[in-house]
Amino acid sequence: MRNANMEVIEREDVEQLSNGTQNGADDFRRIEPWTKQITIRGLVASIVIGIIYSIIVMKLNLTTGLVPNLNVSAALLAFVFLRTWTKLLHRAGIVSAPFTRQENTIIQTCAVACYSIAVGGGFGSYLLGLNKRTYEQAGVDTEGNTLGSYKEPGVGWMTGFLFVSSFVGLLALVPLRKIMIIDYRLTYPSGTATAVLINGFHTPKGDEMAKKQVHGFVRFFSVSFLWAFFQWFYSGGDKCGFVQFPTFGLKAWKQSFYFDFSMTYVGAGMICSHLVNLSLLLGAVLSWGIMWPLIGQLKGDWFPATLPESSMKSLNGYKVFVSIALILGDGLYNFLKILYFTSRNLSAGLNKKPNRISDAQNEPIDDLKRNEVFIREGIPLWVACTGYICFAIISAIVIPLMFPELKWYYIIAAYIIAPSLSFCNAYGAGLTDMNMAYNYGKVALFLLSALAGKDSGVVAGLVGCGLIKSIVSISSDLMHDFKTGHLTLTSPRSMLLGQAIGTAIGCVVAPITFFLFYKAFDVGNPNGEYKAPYAIIYRNMAILGVEGFSALPHHCLQLCYGFFAFAIAANLVRDVSPKKIGKWVPLPMAMAVPFLVGAYFAIDMCVGSLIVFVWHKLNSAKAGLMVPAVASGLICGDGLWVLPSSILALAKINPPICMNFLAA
Repeated sequence: MRNANMEVIEREDVEQLSNGTQNGADDFRRIEPWTKQITIRGLVASIVIGIIYSIIVMKLNLTTGLVPNLNVSAALLAFVFLRTWTKLLHRAGIVSAPFTRQENTIIQTCAVACYSIAVGGGFGSYLLGLNKRTYEQAGVDTEGNTLGSYKEPGVGWMTGFLFVSSFVGLLALVPLRKIMIIDYRLTYPSGTATAVLINGFHTPKGDEMAKKQVHGFVRFFSVSFLWAFFQWFYSGGDKCGFVQFPTFGLKAWKQSFYFDFSMTYVGAGMICSHLVNLSLLLGAVLSWGIMWPLIGQLKGDWFPATLPESSMKSLNGYKVFVSIALILGDGLYNFLKILYFTSRNLSAGLNKKPNRISDAQNEPIDDLKRNEVFIREGIPLWVACTGYICFAIISAIVIPLMFPELKWYYIIAAYIIAPSLSFCNAYGAGLTDMNMAYNYGKVALFLLSALAGKDSGVVAGLVGCGLIKSIVSISSDLMHDFKTGHLTLTSPRSMLLGQAIGTAIGCVVAPITFFLFYKAFDVGNPNGEYKAPYAIIYRNMAILGVEGFSALPHHCLQLCYGFFAFAIAANLVRDVSPKKIGKWVPLPMAMAVPFLVGAYFAIDMCVGSLIVFVWHKLNSAKAGLMVPAVASGLICGDGLWVLPSSILALAKINPPICMNFLAA
C-alpha cells in the first residue's frame, strides 16, 4: 500500500541531493544517451528483484493486505546487485561498463513497476473477490450476490486482464510530465527520497555508506531466512508452530493476541511510521479485545445462534462492514481533502502571473541543467495519444469478452474520464505523497454496481473498480519515477521504457506468483494464515452498492455510522489541531485492518517500531543509516522462504512436527 507509509523528506536531504550533482558541467557531459541507460545486466537485475519482491508483497497482500513502501529497498538491492557484479568482473580481469546512477534508477524503476502489479493488481482484493470461495462467504442467498456471480482465478485471463488494463496508465499523463515536474515543481516525496538515496550511493562517501548497508542487509537476510526454515519443521498441522505461540497466555491467544515471530511484519513495522503501527494496535485492542467478545455474547439476540461465524449475517458481518465503514470514512475525507488542496494550488498557480524570464534567471544552475536533460529527450505527443486510444479500443473489446457483465460503453466512459482522475491523483500525490487510487476505484465500484443492476452489479463493480484503480495508480507511480529520473539526470524516454518493461514482466510474474500461493496454501480461509481480508471487503462493497443497507446484519448500520463518523472526526482533528496533538491521533485506515485480520500482526509491527525507537535512543546516526537495510533483510529473508515452502507444499511434503500448546 504505497500511501500507507508516507515518507518525510527533510531539508538536509534536499541539500544532499543538490550536493550529489555539484561536480559541474562534467557530470552532465558524462551522461549516456537514453538508449544506453537500459542495459541487459540491468534488466536481469530488475527481473530478479521484481520476482523477489512480487513474492514478498503477494504474501503481505494475502495475509493482512498491508504493504509498506519498498521503493528505497529496491534501489538498495539494485545497487547491491550491480556493484557486486561489476566488482566480480573486475577481479576476474574483465572490463565492464561503469555502473551509473542512471542505470541504478532504471533498475529501480523497472523492479518497482514489476512488483507494483502484484501489489495493485487486485490479487488480494477485487480480482480475488470474484472467486467462488469469497462468493460463498458473502452469502449465496443474498439479493445482490446472485447465483453464479463468480469467476475462478486463472493464469490466462488474469494475465490478459492485467495487460489490457495496466499499460493505459503509463500513457495517460505522459503529455503533462513537464507541467507536473518542472512548471508546478511538485515534490513527489517518495520519488525524491529514492533520488536522494541513489545520488548518495554514487559518491565516494556513499560507497562506504552503501557497504555498511549491504553487510547489514545480507546478515539479517540470512538470519530471517534460516529462522523461517527452522520454524517450518514445527508447523506440521492446524494451528501449529511458532506462528501460534501464546505469548500472552491461551486466553489472549484465542482472541489473536500473540507474537507470531514473523520477521516480515517486524521488518514492515521498522519501515512504517510509529503512528501506523500504534493505530494498528489500537484497532486490534478495540475490535478483538472489546467489541467482538461483547458482540459474540449477543449470539441469539443480534444474530441467529445457528449461523456459522463466517456468515455475513453473523459475527463476521460486523467485522467486515465496520472495517468498510472505517475505510470509506477515511477515504472520503482524504479524497475531498486532496481535491480541495489540488484545486486551491491550481487556482493559485493560474492566478499568479508567470514571469518565466525572471524565474529562469533565479533558478540554480543545477536545476536548469536537470530541466534541460529532462526536456531534451522528450516523448512525442502523438505516441502517447495513439497508444492510449489503441489500448482503450483493445480493452473495450477484450474485457467484455472476459466479463460480459461489464458492458463496452462503461469501459469507454472510464477511459474518457480516466486522464482527469489521473491528473487529480498525480497532482495530489506530488503534494502529499498520498496515492488515492483505491478511493477512485471504490467510487467506480459503487457507481457501476448500482448502474449494472442486481444480476450483473457485483462483477461489473469489481472489474470496473480494478480498471479505474489501475489507470489512476500507475499514472501516479510513473510521475514519481519521472521525478526520480529528473533528479538523477535520467532520460524520460528510458524511464518510460523501463516502466513499460517492468509492467510487462509484472503482468506475467504476478499471476504466476499468485497461483503459487493459491495452490499451495489455503487462501481465503477466514481462520487461516492467508485470510486475504480485502477480497471479502471489496465483494461486500459491491453487494452494498447493489442492495443498499439491507445487506447489513442487525444493529450493524448504527455501528457503521459511528465508525464512519469517527474516521472523519479523527482525520479532521489531526489536520486542525496543533502538531503536538495531531501527531498522536490514530489513522482510521490502519485501524480498520486488524478489525478483520486479527491482532497478531499488529503486535509484530509494534515490535518493529520498538526496535527502531530503542536503536535511535542508543545511536541515532547509525539507526538512520541501517534501519532500511535491516528491515529489508528481515522482509526479504522471511518472504523468500515462501518460495521453497510452497514448492514443498505442492510436492505434498509436510513438516514433520506439530508444536502446539494446551491448557495445564
